[in-house]
Order: sequence, then structure tokens, then C-alpha cells
Amino acid sequence: MKSSDGDGPKLAGSSAEQYVIKDPELFARNVARMIESAGKAASAWVNPREKGEVRDSMADPMADMVKTFSRLSEYWLSDPSRALEAQTKLFSGYLDIWSNAIRRMGSDGSAPPAETPAMADKRFRDPEWSTNAFFDFLKQAYLVTTKWANDLVTNAEGLDEHTRHKAEFYVRQVSQAISPSNFILTNPELFRETVASHGENLARGMQMLAEDIAAGKGELKLRQADYTKFEVGRNLATTPGKVIARSDVAEIIQYAPTTRKVLKRPLLICPPWINKFYILDLNPQKSFIAWAVEQGHSVFVISWVNPDERHGRKSWEDYIEEGLKFALDQIEKATGEREVNAIGYCVGGTLLAAALALMAQEGDDRIASATFFTTQVDFTHAGDLKVFVDEDQVAALERAMGEKGYLDGTKMATAFNMLRAGDLIWPYVVNNYMRGKEPMPFDLLYWNADSTRMAAANHSFYLRNCYMNNTLSKGEMMLSGRTVSLKDVTIPVYNLAAKEDHIAPARSVFTGCSFFGGNDVQFVMSGSGHIAGVVNPPVLNKYQYWTGGTPVGSFESWLATAKETPGSWWPHWHAWAAGLDDRLATARRPGARGMPLLGDAPGTYVTVRV
Repeated sequence: MKSSDGDGPKLAGSSAEQYVIKDPELFARNVARMIESAGKAASAWVNPREKGEVRDSMADPMADMVKTFSRLSEYWLSDPSRALEAQTKLFSGYLDIWSNAIRRMGSDGSAPPAETPAMADKRFRDPEWSTNAFFDFLKQAYLVTTKWANDLVTNAEGLDEHTRHKAEFYVRQVSQAISPSNFILTNPELFRETVASHGENLARGMQMLAEDIAAGKGELKLRQADYTKFEVGRNLATTPGKVIARSDVAEIIQYAPTTRKVLKRPLLICPPWINKFYILDLNPQKSFIAWAVEQGHSVFVISWVNPDERHGRKSWEDYIEEGLKFALDQIEKATGEREVNAIGYCVGGTLLAAALALMAQEGDDRIASATFFTTQVDFTHAGDLKVFVDEDQVAALERAMGEKGYLDGTKMATAFNMLRAGDLIWPYVVNNYMRGKEPMPFDLLYWNADSTRMAAANHSFYLRNCYMNNTLSKGEMMLSGRTVSLKDVTIPVYNLAAKEDHIAPARSVFTGCSFFGGNDVQFVMSGSGHIAGVVNPPVLNKYQYWTGGTPVGSFESWLATAKETPGSWWPHWHAWAAGLDDRLATARRPGARGMPLLGDAPGTYVTVRV
């Protein structure tokens, strides 16, 4: 092998010093500290299990993954020639890497790699992944292997759609987990940092791991940001307002006006209960709530309870009665107005759509228009969350929820993080526990970690009726003894999707438009994903949005002729909402009509931590 002053790739030479321990005694002391912290991590993991405070929940998902891979293996192993073909393809890929490495070590040092990562792949940006023969070999072997594994799923015949979807998802999870970028000895950057710090990064990282398991009370609570820099009500969720009412499942917040005149119709926001509402009020610069107030909307928000054992039997009907309808009652008391514009976000939008179908049958017409942020009402194309939803998995989840009356918030947070494990899990595992570095302060990731529990009956209804049986779009959902249909929802609808949404895919949101019964259904698609596509204030001038004709036909055809506009969709929505009824009224202040005030926004429910 050539040295660093030759023309071939580098393994030794001047760069080799970066991978040599210079102070073995100091390194040994840090390794001892790491081992001590490892003991604390193990204790934090084991003790809650010995006391019966934590029930291991890995068996069911692991069993499902094994079952899925068994179905995949059955296809490839049932025919010897097919199995040999698959093995030969993998072996051929390895031979290409080997022969490429030999050529690069010889006179032809510029031989192209057998496999290269995607341009957007941040894991292999360190130059040593390409210039160092050892790390380059590891990288290419990993890429060839994972591509081969994905091809096994793609080319397997006879798999039903759900099994294939699960196989693709699980292969992606395993592929991301075994990446050489995740391990000290196979990541050049981690290797260099370990040598340079004499192993102190390992000691710090193991200490952080022990702290995070302790914080999760026996489960790993992966920290994604420096949480100490944020506090709800202090520098998050600071838009002025008052809690004007409280039920078992919801606090109703009325925000203080900033304009002399406001739109006659108040605005009610129904956020998801899977996360907390202040994603729409992160800070003054990013707050949709504050912006809507500035545009002259009288804004009311539902802040859902973080449920515990008392809420286990709370159903969708309860969330409609004690949440949405309760809020409408309070708005009428606070403003004297009966008609409102309503916004639903994610599952809050699904609840709003179902409530509208129910209220149409009941003759309740208080909601005059509906806006849906990244909301699914039809779950045919529901994306990767469907991986977690089939009879076996839902039944296992229901058994687990039955013990406490709720699903731990960390379980849902982990599921959402797994949808983007390459962005939301493994970079933080590497940064925290191997580099030993605290993550940076980031308000969005603080919110992401501020998870909520799921009430058992509510969550079971959602999974079975929406993801499993798709009863809402089929007109088969039962609510309050009625079979409800979206065709009865004839009010104007503004349906917002996000182009890169992994939770409510744009195609799924588009498909849902056809199930509403009215003629005024606007479909708008923003750039970015489930959060950034929604929380995109005009002042930042980021991303773009697409508008077009009636959302009929295929999503691809609609997008091909849609008009792209740079920047935020917020002004477009406001123009739509104001255009429905532009009458003005004197601004309404919380408590002005004699309603008792229960405290300052953001209230008490939102501050309850898991």
C-alpha cells in the first residue's frame, strides 16, 4: 500500500497519527469512567423492571419484524435457483468493491467507487470516508449490502401490500442502525475524536446515556436538544391570552386582540392531542396563533389534557363533546357569535372532520368553514405509520394500554422518530453517546420531546377506525349512535398538505378532498414537511406553496398544472378565510362579557409532563 506521499489512497502516513492513542494511561482512566457510568446505565435500566414499574414492550414489535422478514425469506428460499441468484448478486457486489480497492491501491488511484452515497446523505461527508482505503471499503460494503437488502423486498413476488410496506420499513430501520457511521471504530470522525480526547468523549457519552435512561424511568429518553434553555410560558407559548374554561379533556384559551377591529367570525383551532398545541405558538417569530391575532382573528385554541388513568375510557365522542362542542359553547359566551371558522391540525383535523359529519346530522351548523392542516380523512395512502397498525399489533397495544388506561407518550414519540430515524434518532445517538456532546438548544425539538400520553379508548378508536378500517371516508364511522358521512359536510373547506410529509402524505390529503360533500374544497400544498410546512411564517420567506384547480383526478395530474408561489401560504389562507365573511366587529378581550378567567395562557394542561 502506498504512503501518503504516493498517488494511492491513504491508510498510513501522516494521517495515521490521528488514530494512535498517545496517552494510554489517561485513555485507560477514561475507559474506567465509562465502565462506571455503564454500570449506572444498566442499573437505571434494570431496577424499574425488577420493581415491576416498567414492562418491556420490545417483544411484540420484534416478533412482528421477525414474522415480516420470515415472509420475505420464504419467497427467496423456496426456490434454490432464486436463492442462489440473490446470493450471487450480493457476492458480485462485494467482488466489485474488492477489485475497486485493489485498483485504487495500484497505479490507478482514481478508480471510481463501486457504490456511492446519495448527495443528501450526511453520514459520509468526512473526507476520510473516500480518501482512507479502510473507511472507504466499509462505506461501500455497507451501501452495497443495504441496496441488496432493499432489492430483496422490491423484487419479492407474492407479498401483500401491507407486508411489503412493513418489510421496506424494517429494512430501512435495520440499515440505518448498522451504518458504520454509528460506531467508534468504523467512523473516522468518531475514531479521531476518541483519540484526540483520550477517550473522554466515551466517558461523557456513557454518563449522558445513564442520565437519559434515568430520565425515562427505565426507558431511553433520547435527548434531541438542550432542554434547559426552554420553558413553556416563559420563552415558548408566550402569546398573551387567558384560559376561559376547562373540561376533563380540554382547556379553552382565548387570545388577547392586538387590533381595534376583528373579523366577526371567531377562529377556533383544534390541535392534535398526540402533541401539545404550542407547536403553533413556539415563539413570537414562528407563532401562527400570534400572526392570526395580528390579522384580526379572534383566536381560541383547545389545549388537550395530558391523560392519565382517569381518562382511559374517554372516547372520540367525549373529545368531541368535551373538547370541540365545549369550545364552541364557550366561544359563543365569550363573543356572542354563534358562527366560527375552525382549524384542525393532523389528528385534531380528523376529529374535526368526524365532528362536522356528526354535527351535520344533528343540525348543528355553528362551524361555518373548516381548514385542515396536514389532515387525513382517508387512510388508503397513509404512509409509514400504517406499518404499526394491523390486528396483531393493535391488539397487543390495547392489552398494554389496558393496564394503565393510556399509552406512554414515549411510545408515540419513538414511533414518530422512527419515520425519520436518519434525522431524529441516529445523529443524536452518535452526538450524545459517542461524541459525548450536548445537543444544541432548538425549540422545535424541545416541543417534539414534550410528548403526551394517549387515552386508551380514544387511541384504540383512532387506530381501528382510521388506519385499520378507514371508516370515516367509507361513511361507516359510528359516533353517538349515528353512522356519519363526510358527504354531509358541505361547508367551505381549505385543505393544506405538505410536500415532504411522512405522517400525512400529500397524496393522502389530496385523496381525502373528494369525500367532502361541498363544492368549495380548496387544496393547497406547502413545501417541506408535517411541521415546517405548516409553521412557516411569511417573515422568513422560506419554501413555497402550490395552488391549482379543483382537487379531482390524480394527485400527480393536479400537481403538474398547479401554480407554485414562493414563501408562506399563511397570507393565502387568510385571504380565503376573510373572503368567506369579511364583516368586522369590535375586538373582544378575554373576560369582557363577564366570563370568569381561570388563568393565563398557555394554561395548566399543557405544562403536565410525561
